[in-house]
Amino acid sequence: MLHGDAVAVLAGWSAPDSEQEELQRHYLRHLREHADGMWRTCRPEHVTASALVVDATGEKTLLTLHKTVGRWLQLGGHCEPGDTTLAGAALREATEESGLTGLTVSPQPLQLSRHLLEAGGCAGAYHLDVQFLVTATTNTQYVVSDESDDLAWYPLDALPPDTDASVQALAARALQHTPQA
Repeated sequence: MLHGDAVAVLAGWSAPDSEQEELQRHYLRHLREHADGMWRTCRPEHVTASALVVDATGEKTLLTLHKTVGRWLQLGGHCEPGDTTLAGAALREATEESGLTGLTVSPQPLQLSRHLLEAGGCAGAYHLDVQFLVTATTNTQYVVSDESDDLAWYPLDALPPDTDASVQALAARALQHTPQA
């Protein structure tokens, strides 16, 4: 069910530029060639789902200081057997990693990001990350999970200086898609 949802979401997505279109084609090719392409056991790459969580005003994002990576990233991770949709997997990850309740997820991806993992259990594998915009309600009191060293709210246009370029691009896309107060 999750595999079929991923194919449908990716095939129906309007990529915003040629780089994203190429990634879209790559992800769809991967899923055609790998029935297990959604799972972390699929090598050399597998699909993941992540969430750029923004506050209700659309001005700030909640980033995690990832315990394994040691950098500020969006929330997200591997798909799990109970996941039935990619957007649902992103929402589950955001909820688990932040402790926030009442989150809403956009049904369409905001961005795709293919990146090599250099640490942890997936070292040497590529994540084919499907990144969704998730909006928090007025409740922005987070809880740091075991996967993070810290969580913090940052203005979308003023991320920490060492933030990865893919997260900066994701935040820039979010600024174009969120209502500004």
